[in-house]
Amino acid sequence: MDIGDRICRECATRKLHFSLIDPDKQSPEAAGKIASFVESVGSFAVMVGGSTLLSQAQVDATVMAIKRQCELPVILFPSGARFLSRYADAVFFMSLMNSRRLEFVMREQVAGSLFVKQSGIEPISMGYVIVEPGMTAGRIGEVDLIKKDDARSAVGYALAAQFLGMRFFYLEAGSGASSPVSDEMIRAVKGQAGLPVFVGGGIRDAEMARQKAAAGADIIVTGSALEASSDFRQRLPGIIAAIGGAKD
Repeated sequence: MDIGDRICRECATRKLHFSLIDPDKQSPEAAGKIASFVESVGSFAVMVGGSTLLSQAQVDATVMAIKRQCELPVILFPSGARFLSRYADAVFFMSLMNSRRLEFVMREQVAGSLFVKQSGIEPISMGYVIVEPGMTAGRIGEVDLIKKDDARSAVGYALAAQFLGMRFFYLEAGSGASSPVSDEMIRAVKGQAGLPVFVGGGIRDAEMARQKAAAGADIIVTGSALEASSDFRQRLPGIIAAIGGAKD
């Protein structure tokens, strides 16, 4: 079964947790150890990507180190075509829908499509939008941020993603955000669009994760805090338990 199909099947019956590892934030060896840990506490998949990457070699080394130390699916979360890796299992083939730059909406996807085809990694289509405060991802992506209280615009993007045939929709507040995507926005998107919904950015504890899952998030993503804080790693099992994401 393809990874995209597995995600859809699993999130139809339970909430999932994905761990995001940025190759720019630690050595490949440290990334591998993080991946081994998140596997042990019940994360469903490891996403690899970041807004400030330097080279494909950096991504390749991180992906290979992760795959040596854990058996979870490794899914690229790329900021551009030059950061794809043939060693990954899949790639979120996504459009940054609210970017002002056509490169992030479609041209990087065109540039990377042949690589994806020839490498054999699985493309998983996704509509991706960035909500206030947006952080580095919003700045690098030159995004017209969705306002925190503008659920109508978020719903519009989600429906557009669905009608364009994308499989998933991602609401992103930005890595290290002071506040996550609101429950009201998640609830509105989930109520109108027929896509599994990812939510990431600013989710730091079990209660916050539980609230986002209860509002309708199908997949909770945590990233920068995991890389930077051993204290957060102590809290991660509670986050996964709070959303019911650990498999029996």
